[in-house]
Amino acid sequence: MRRSALLLGVHKKTVERKLPFLAKKCRRLNEIELKKLKGRVYNVQLDDLITKENSKLKPLSVTVAVDEDRRRILALEVSQIPAFGHLARAAVNKYGHRKDQHFEGLTRLFKSITPIVSEEVLFKTDEHQRYPGFIYGYLPRAGHQAYKSERACVAGQGELKKIQYDPLFIINHTCALLRANVNRLIRKTWCTTKDPIRLKDHLDIFMFFYNEIYLKRINTN
Repeated sequence: MRRSALLLGVHKKTVERKLPFLAKKCRRLNEIELKKLKGRVYNVQLDDLITKENSKLKPLSVTVAVDEDRRRILALEVSQIPAFGHLARAAVNKYGHRKDQHFEGLTRLFKSITPIVSEEVLFKTDEHQRYPGFIYGYLPRAGHQAYKSERACVAGQGELKKIQYDPLFIINHTCALLRANVNRLIRKTWCTTKDPIRLKDHLDIFMFFYNEIYLKRINTN
């Protein structure tokens, strides 16, 4: 936001006020465009992208759902999650217990995509334990294929995989594009998220650009 203000010659507060305004407008336009696909989405790829709220000890999960056939982003949800792995103990010592809101994030995502997708949609995901419950809970007639996570290649910053054929290439490529285009998602960056709500605003703006401008431009070319 500071760089946007510098390039536009305006005060940073102006950019801060415009971000939620533009995000609200993009959310409304995203809903209008996605309603046109009602019942015609037959293959969905789903995954979570991990980022941070100011510190690696305060991680966030960005759940992404993508139409495999059209490559359109169907939904993006941001959820607070506790630190895991070797950072878990340090996170509790420094910040205390951090509530896991991933369940609520998945709930919002499935409520938003259920009216859009076919009742017999096929979901492709990794082996995350929470996905099957949500898939069959909201879409009992849906199919689900889970694939083992693979080693990442350096170029994709963890999203693109070091295998010849990646069955989850569409979602992994979309997540790699998110990291490349949304600066606060780059793994090594000074532009970290201070407020998860502003991250959601940023993602909704990118979703409109990606679906309605970027994809249409490359399909035309």
